[in-house]
Amino acid sequence: MKIVTWNINSVRARQERLLNWLDRNTPDVLCLQELKAPDEDFPPAAEEELDYYVETFGQKTYNGVAILARSPITDVVRGMGDGVDDPQSRLIAGTVGGIRVVCVYVPNGGEPDSDKWAYKLAWYARLRAWLERSCDPTQPLVLCGDFNVTPDDRDVARPEEWKDTVLCRSEARAALQGVVDWGLVDTFRLRNDQPGVYSWWDYRMLGFAKDNGLRIDMVYATRPLAERLTDVFVDRDERKGQRPSDHVPVGAIFS
Repeated sequence: MKIVTWNINSVRARQERLLNWLDRNTPDVLCLQELKAPDEDFPPAAEEELDYYVETFGQKTYNGVAILARSPITDVVRGMGDGVDDPQSRLIAGTVGGIRVVCVYVPNGGEPDSDKWAYKLAWYARLRAWLERSCDPTQPLVLCGDFNVTPDDRDVARPEEWKDTVLCRSEARAALQGVVDWGLVDTFRLRNDQPGVYSWWDYRMLGFAKDNGLRIDMVYATRPLAERLTDVFVDRDERKGQRPSDHVPVGAIFS
C-alpha cells in the first residue's frame, strides 16, 4: 500500500497538478493539507474520473485537510472532538484497508512568543491527547501531514539560519517528539538516516533554486505497520514547473 502526504497549498490553484499527479502515481491513499477551500469546492474529477473515494474537512481561504483513497474510507472523524472552541480544519481520520489514516495540518506558529506560537504548542498537546483517547499504538496506523517543524538538524539545509524560527525551535521539536512517543516511527528515517532531503522550500529568496529546504512533511507509522515498510520517497520533481506548491509529496510503501 502506497500512502502519500502532500501540502497542496490551495486545491483550486493546484487542481491540474493534483489530478495529473494522481493519474501518474496512483497512490492507494493520499493525504492533503492546506486545501484553502470548503468541501463543496474540492475537484470532483478526483472521484468521477480517477475513481478515488474522497473525504474532506475543508475551510474557506485557510487550512483544510482531505483523505483520498482507491478503496472505501470508513469511520471518518473530523477534528479532535475535545471540546476546545477551534474553528480551524486541521485533522481528518478514516480507515482504509484496515489501516487507520490520520491526516494533519499542524499550525505554523507565526512568530515565537506570539498567540499563534502558543496555539501551535497547545495543538500538539491536544493531538497527543487525541491519539491517547482515540487510537491504539498496537494497531496499524499512519499519521501523515505537514507538521510545521523539523525533527532535527539533519532536516534543515542551513541550521544556523533557521534555528530560531518556529519551524526549528526546540520547543516545537519537543512537542512533535511528544506525539511520536505515543508509539510512532518516522518511516523516512527507517530507510534514510542522511541529511539533505527536504519537502518544503520557501517561495521567497530562491529557496528551491538554492536548495534551502526543510523536511517538515512526514509519514509516521505505528510499529506493527512500520515493520511492513518496503520503501519511502520524496517527490522533489513536483516542486518544478509552473505554479507548484511550496511542498512536495512524501510517501511510504508498505507490504
